Amino acid sequence: MNIFVLGAIAIMAYGLQIFLGIKQIKNFNTVYIRMKRKGKVAIGRRPGKIASGTILLLGVDAEGIVQEAEMMQGISILARFKARPQFVGVDIHRLSEADFLVKENKLTRQAAANAQKIYLDVEKGDHQDKAPVSPIFNIGNQLSLMKLSIQTKFAKRSV
Repeated sequence: MNIFVLGAIAIMAYGLQIFLGIKQIKNFNTVYIRMKRKGKVAIGRRPGKIASGTILLLGVDAEGIVQEAEMMQGISILARFKARPQFVGVDIHRLSEADFLVKENKLTRQAAANAQKIYLDVEKGDHQDKAPVSPIFNIGNQLSLMKLSIQTKFAKRSV
């Protein structure tokens, strides 16, 4: 098979992935904005690198009662948000104690715990959002630290 054909197929697959990824982001934004118009939104996430990832959006009223819940779970860009009515009516302060969570899968329980933790931290004023460090930036940091370490060792020897 010609290398140009393989290259064209790879480019088309990459383009399709970008297109579907954008649609998934739009789906998140649509659901988030709809919930945000009704009140606070607690977002719980359990990112997946190789395994399935989970995002749980909980629409919460002023008293902390979940009014609406939707969850996206999957490993592909085809995953979409689905309603989770079992969360509705639960006090977010007691979410980890809810009976129905025992029946949920581990990823859902982790996302629910994350949503509750972040909601409570924000409520107390303790939450500071940390931007994730990209792997490439992390490699750059590691190389800079190694360079500094080597320079420090040579500086000590010359003194």
